[in-house]
Amino acid sequence: MHKSYKLNLLNEITLSIDTSFRIQLVRMAAKFPKFSQALAQDPTTRRIWFGIATAHDFESHDGMTEASLYQKIFASHFGQLAIIFLWTSGNLFHVAWQGNFEQWCASPLTVRPIAHAIWDPHFGQPAVEAFTRGGASGPVNIATSGVYQWWYTIGMRTNQDLYQGSIFLLILSSIFLFAGWLHLQPKFQPALSWFKNAESRLNHHLAGLFGVSSLAWTGHLVHVAIPESRGVHVRWDNFLTTLPHPQGLAPFFSGNWGAYAQNPDTAEHIFGTANGAGTAILTFVGGFHPQTQSLWLADIAHHHLAIAVLFIIAGHMYRTNFGIGHSMQEILAAHQPPGGGLGAGHKGLFDQVNNSLHFQLGLALASVGTITSLVAQHTYSLPAYAFLAQDYTTQAALYVHHQYIAGFIMCGAFAHGAIFFIRDYDPELNKDNVLARMLEHKEAIISHLSWVTLFLGFHTLGLYVHNDVMQAFGTPEKQILIEPVFAQWIQSAQGKVAYAANSVSGDPFSLLLASSDSVAYSNSNAIYLPGWLSAINNPNNSLFLTIGPGDFLVHHAIALGLHTTTLILVKGALDARGSKLMPDKKDFGYSFPCDGPGRGGTCDISAWDAFYLAVFWMLNTIGWVTFYFHWKNLGIWQGNVAQFNESSTYLMGWLRDYLWLNSSQLINGYNPFGMNSLSVWAWIFLFGHLVKF
Repeated sequence: MHKSYKLNLLNEITLSIDTSFRIQLVRMAAKFPKFSQALAQDPTTRRIWFGIATAHDFESHDGMTEASLYQKIFASHFGQLAIIFLWTSGNLFHVAWQGNFEQWCASPLTVRPIAHAIWDPHFGQPAVEAFTRGGASGPVNIATSGVYQWWYTIGMRTNQDLYQGSIFLLILSSIFLFAGWLHLQPKFQPALSWFKNAESRLNHHLAGLFGVSSLAWTGHLVHVAIPESRGVHVRWDNFLTTLPHPQGLAPFFSGNWGAYAQNPDTAEHIFGTANGAGTAILTFVGGFHPQTQSLWLADIAHHHLAIAVLFIIAGHMYRTNFGIGHSMQEILAAHQPPGGGLGAGHKGLFDQVNNSLHFQLGLALASVGTITSLVAQHTYSLPAYAFLAQDYTTQAALYVHHQYIAGFIMCGAFAHGAIFFIRDYDPELNKDNVLARMLEHKEAIISHLSWVTLFLGFHTLGLYVHNDVMQAFGTPEKQILIEPVFAQWIQSAQGKVAYAANSVSGDPFSLLLASSDSVAYSNSNAIYLPGWLSAINNPNNSLFLTIGPGDFLVHHAIALGLHTTTLILVKGALDARGSKLMPDKKDFGYSFPCDGPGRGGTCDISAWDAFYLAVFWMLNTIGWVTFYFHWKNLGIWQGNVAQFNESSTYLMGWLRDYLWLNSSQLINGYNPFGMNSLSVWAWIFLFGHLVKF
């Protein structure tokens, strides 16, 4: 009886707690989203979906003022930086704790770098065995992010170095997190005029953010990284007493700057030791270190010093408190072609850009997206990190990683450009200037992009299909193979001799640095870049790859993808304010499904819909880009460039000799007979092909 009473009491208490919890959940759900009372009162599921979709659209939130908008975004930047530093701190910490950094540093070409351990209760014995590698005692993930090569190049050598870096970044992350919170407090919120002071911000970003940070990085390379590459260990306890150059600062103050370039590391230099090491700290050698196949550290230091000087000077360019320097507004207002071909030119642009966060974000995303794509290319063709060129998986991973990021960021540029036209564009302010004229000429712009896209599509696919038919009929000699002569000519001018019949003038591909009797050639070794010519003609690196008909075709296929993506994005942005079919489109905002059931032709034509469609084309294009990169480089890595050259000129070659031939390991990642360390990737490979359904 007593036991039954206790059980009933327990059930009542549990029911009471459960009921109150559910009521609380309902109340919480009813409050969401707090930033929009109109949405919070919506009885349908639209409240949830639109609440999630507009959570970061600060402009649309209740009670939002322009000053509050700028302050919230400013504070969120500190949070973003805090997350970045916390993430990097975590990378350092986990490698120091669970990795094999010190063993890898002792032999970078034979030891596989470990990212972190895997503690997964689902692993069976075959999985435990498959993932136990790199000299570890249990399952681990191999690092393919390049962090080992990065830390090694900049002078880190021990786990203690990694822990110290991790703690430093953790403290920095905390400071930025606090700064974000602080700038949300009324006493520390900057005024709107502070945010609108474009010249001051530009000066500080140019001189401080880019200039001084580049100078500081040069200092680290000269004082820590270069000595470490020569076997000299420099840390806090001895960096004030260890001269980075035998002559110290004497050449700097005497104007004998060339002394810092004399006696560079020799071709026999063993990285990390004094064997073959020189004393130069700022060089212009060009090419790669023979052992590490990475750029010379002294060249990199010179590059960053030059960047620092340029940007620190640039940071004094615009007029601020002292009334000296240029006024951006005056410069832009003066940009009017004398012939009147561009109307009012750039007049009104300063105020338009300065008062539109979406315009600013669009420009920033376009710049960063382009730079990210360049980083993808430069990371494999001009590797800055020691031994990265010999880690093929990491090279491929970094290329794919950066190209996908570039694709998303560049699409984002057009998205915010479209939002600018809908929310911020001022027809009166931009009367007859380049922005207004661009909108007036949008039909011509869109139709030109359209025919270029159609031309690329029909001709590229036509050539591929023709070549497939010739292969299928047993007459491969009848393929249409077009040599990329203009690109080959540019490569030749910069020193690649593969295309010239001989190295003397007269051959069209024997010019400038590719011609032994040209002035450019004779001066290249004497004055600048003595290592460039050996690097550009080395068949084992990825600098200026030898190109042929297969490259010509795939470049045009990629161009098709790029132009189609651009066409959709440009049309979405230029038609964002209105089109012939829907002149009042701007009144409906960035995204809308239709204008009711009674107005035909208004469905799926918003700028958001264009962005959505373009993202699929972008992903499609990045797929082609990464496939091309991978197959082209596989030939170099495997010492068999002929396979790409012969099979890349027709579609079946791509399907059979690249995709199918290189998928066998992935397809057998797991099967009835067992699994291997590719099993997770095999599973994701399957997921990637099923997710679209």
